Amino acid sequence: MRLVILGPQGAGKGTQAELLSENLAIPHISTGDILRANVATKTELGLQAKAAMDRGDLVSDDLLNAMVGSRIAEDDASHGWLLDGYPRTLTQAKWLDDHLDGRQSKIAAVLFLNAPDEIVVERMLLRGRADDTVEAITNRLALFRSETLPLLEHYGPLVVEVDGVGHLQEVQHRMLAALGRSDLVHDDSADEDDR
Repeated sequence: MRLVILGPQGAGKGTQAELLSENLAIPHISTGDILRANVATKTELGLQAKAAMDRGDLVSDDLLNAMVGSRIAEDDASHGWLLDGYPRTLTQAKWLDDHLDGRQSKIAAVLFLNAPDEIVVERMLLRGRADDTVEAITNRLALFRSETLPLLEHYGPLVVEVDGVGHLQEVQHRMLAALGRSDLVHDDSADEDDR
């Protein structure tokens, strides 16, 4: 199963994506992780990305596309993957479509993990990071709306919206049900009592 997860920062994408990848036995592919791995292992792409970041520039679409293309071609991703943090723009989405067409492959679903702005802002402020000010968070939400939300229209019928508000397992159950995998949902109430 080839999946993309979208949602504003603070909606819980990373946590839910990790759980989902375990439940579906597919790799969770985060662009942040790919970027760090390429920089750490000093791949040619990583060196180019590091040079851009050292200059204070954003990593170009071409570099990100190449890194994602390389990662989803690895053996562990042959039966599916969950992309987190990519695509973020229509340009990236179109590149991914073309890349997958060339491999006779396609995305099964796009999960849109949604949460109201006030919940997202509250969650991000609770993280306590220095760059998580109300102004910075508001700017990131505006960027998400202008750059990433148009992907919902691009992917159209593939989009499945999931309410990101609730307990961790509750949201995970919603995601599995949305993908038609309610068979993977189990009762965690016993685990909760043991904590």
